Amino acid sequence: MKINSQTDREEQPGQGGRPESQNKLAVMPVGKLLVSLALPAIAAQIVNLLYNMVDRIYIGHIPGVGSLALTGLGVTLPVITLVAAFAALVGFGGAPRAAIAMGKGENGTAEQILGNCVFSLGCLAAVLTVVFFLFAEPILYAFGASEDTIIYGLPYLRIYVCGSICVMFTTGLNAFITSQGFAGIGMRTVMIGAGLNIVLDPIFIFGFGMGVRGAALATVLSQAVSAFWVIRFLTGKKTLLHIKKKNLRFVPGIMGPVLALGISPFIMQSTESLLSVCFNTSLQRYGGDIAVGAMTILASVMQFSMMPLQGLSQGMQPIVSFNYGAKNMERVRKAFLITLTCCLGYSFLVWGVSMLLPGVLARVFSSDAATVEYTQWAMRIYMAASCIFGAQIACQQTFVALGKAVHSLFLAALRKLILLIPMIYILPNFFQDKVFAVFLAEPVSDTLAVCTTVTMFFCTAWQMMRRKAEKGQE
Repeated sequence: MKINSQTDREEQPGQGGRPESQNKLAVMPVGKLLVSLALPAIAAQIVNLLYNMVDRIYIGHIPGVGSLALTGLGVTLPVITLVAAFAALVGFGGAPRAAIAMGKGENGTAEQILGNCVFSLGCLAAVLTVVFFLFAEPILYAFGASEDTIIYGLPYLRIYVCGSICVMFTTGLNAFITSQGFAGIGMRTVMIGAGLNIVLDPIFIFGFGMGVRGAALATVLSQAVSAFWVIRFLTGKKTLLHIKKKNLRFVPGIMGPVLALGISPFIMQSTESLLSVCFNTSLQRYGGDIAVGAMTILASVMQFSMMPLQGLSQGMQPIVSFNYGAKNMERVRKAFLITLTCCLGYSFLVWGVSMLLPGVLARVFSSDAATVEYTQWAMRIYMAASCIFGAQIACQQTFVALGKAVHSLFLAALRKLILLIPMIYILPNFFQDKVFAVFLAEPVSDTLAVCTTVTMFFCTAWQMMRRKAEKGQE
């Protein structure tokens, strides 16, 4: 099967003899291909989360002040999540578009998309750095900080946002590496930085006595190394798509479709930021600092447990996008079904662990007995519907991989904006235990969102794939 035109091969000076990296997306058995792409992506997602997760673990165990310091770090999470969301807006919107273009044999167009995304990420990083540095204190108070916790959250955030450009290049551009089929390279991108972060954290926090400032500095330095690795690869000889100076600009005709597709993962991540604010402020009102501290642990457990699902869907994305562009619907459908099965199986595993061993998970982040006991109770409520969440991820991310911006946008908004955030404020009106009601909003919203997402997917995208597959066989 001929994927690239001769012109495209000539435009890729470093590509010579490497079209097999694209061919495998079209010809390798889907199950084997998904494993080869998903395992590195899953490892990359887990390791990427360790950047902030390791900070929370070390900070939560600082003698004497660990509990308050962890809560202070917790109120910075909305900002950290928002920075990642803007990276997803550009990177996760551009990478599928580039993969679809590659599937059509249009590598020149794919490189234009890459160049525009590099430029856009740099501009967004500059704006976010200035805004969050200057207005860090009022933002943290609005996000649920108290007089006791602001002294930990403020220094961490101001140091962290100075490295926003590194975070955005690492997250946004790494998607272009994975979308070309270089999942192993994408995994190494985050493993290098996270490994460095794990080493530097205890040195800066405890060895140099820098506390939360040391945790933030370790994270920024680690992300800088990862960003350097990504840019070096995308300007090197092994990549199929190259960052070229002539493409470093903002072209509305190119970025319009990218942002339209990227708005779904942007909303998924940015609403995590808004969601953290809603949870933190409500729990501060009804339960105080201990409830906010428990929420920090719950959010960490949820993020960590869901990362393999995100990694699996990222491994699926280049297969679906490339073969959708190449009009091979049977491979698209098979990739989705395997992904759905794996996501659901993993979701049930996560649910079982969180129901049976909540104390073990809580003690990873805190050695305070009161915080651990409080978190055990809250976790069984908060994670009650996590067993079905795999279907949400599989269906929603397949919409993104297919380039269905409208569908993915609606589903991204449904779970959090339409259901969960209102539930946080509505349910306490019907329960005497207000804190219980706030935590209950999560499983109620998850159940409604999953039912809607699965129904919409099989009534639209699945039927579309079936019709195109039948048409292709005629």
